[in-house]
Amino acid sequence: QVQLVESGGGSVQAGDSLRLSCAASGRTFSNYAMGWLRQAPGKEREFVAAISWSGSTTYYAESVKGRFTISRNNARNTVYLLMNSLKPEDTALYYCAKGSGRYYDTRNPLDKWGQGTLVTVSS
Repeated sequence: QVQLVESGGGSVQAGDSLRLSCAASGRTFSNYAMGWLRQAPGKEREFVAAISWSGSTTYYAESVKGRFTISRNNARNTVYLLMNSLKPEDTALYYCAKGSGRYYDTRNPLDKWGQGTLVTVSS
């Protein structure tokens, strides 16, 4: 069973950058797409970004496109989220998530996530 542990959150100013990391256990990490979700206070959890099993394909929510970059290192069972030009509306609990297939789409959603790491962006 895959365990996901996020790190790298913190409190920053608007315009700053942060890099989140997610360490995954298990031998099957490289077989699945991975991604990030977030949940802001009082709002529903939402999709942020995903990356295919090989790293060849990436997917982004419109709200973060051009500012966030997802990447993975299959040799280290780790997925990253580099967040640039952070805005106060990016404040949320960020969850690393495992996909249910090699690529991410509606038929293969993100189906398991960790405990989350908190990102707070002040203006």
